Amino acid sequence: MDKKTTSRDGTSLAYAVTGQGPTVILVSGAMSTGGTMAPLAQRLADHCTAVVYDRRGRGASGDTAPYAVDREIEDLSALIDAVGGDAALFGVSSGGALVLHAAASGLPVNRAAVYEVPYADHLADGAAREAAYKERLNKALGEGRRGDAVELFLRLTGLGEEMVQGARQSPMWAGMEAVAPSLAHDDTVMGDGLLPRDRLAAITVPVLAVAGGASPEWMRTASREIAETVPQGAYRVLEGQTHMVEPEVLGPVLTEFFAR
Repeated sequence: MDKKTTSRDGTSLAYAVTGQGPTVILVSGAMSTGGTMAPLAQRLADHCTAVVYDRRGRGASGDTAPYAVDREIEDLSALIDAVGGDAALFGVSSGGALVLHAAASGLPVNRAAVYEVPYADHLADGAAREAAYKERLNKALGEGRRGDAVELFLRLTGLGEEMVQGARQSPMWAGMEAVAPSLAHDDTVMGDGLLPRDRLAAITVPVLAVAGGASPEWMRTASREIAETVPQGAYRVLEGQTHMVEPEVLGPVLTEFFAR
């Protein structure tokens, strides 16, 4: 991240820009930074001006308490101002939920795309699972147990015991613990974990909701329902892809949508 801007509440935001063409800001999901989105930005760079940034509480960006989703929308507003005053947005997972909130808020956003926002309407016991996660996450973070907070998130994503313990022993673990407090940010963005239908119905720009053909059915259903709920929605499935979508597969789809 070689550039900086400042959000309305004084929080410093680190970002980077690559490519040329229509401007697209890429919004990362939980446990991710702007660097996570860099390979996708490179895939867009031939046809778009791709902007990646560290969301507040991660990487080289600051964080200012108390947290609210509106503060992250203000962060996107500051970034849009910094890169020309008008932009499209793309978000992955919970970052996609932030994109949808921002698109509904009246920011100068001309298009929005999301990949597999994990709204749990069609997951068995989805609402109860989300409520239990929220309670345990807030307790772990409140007691300073960052490692336990990361474990809770990894288990929420479906990782088994062996993989969780393997992650704890990996060189990446220290970095994961460093951004663990931002898990509460993503949890707040996701709300009760269910599709915010009234919010989505207020979006007035075209929205592309994308899902992987090899992902769980409930994730594909959530993506389809996003497209059906927004007034100008479209739905696309990428065959063979999972929640960890490959930039070389997703890139051309986003380029077609944003560079038209």
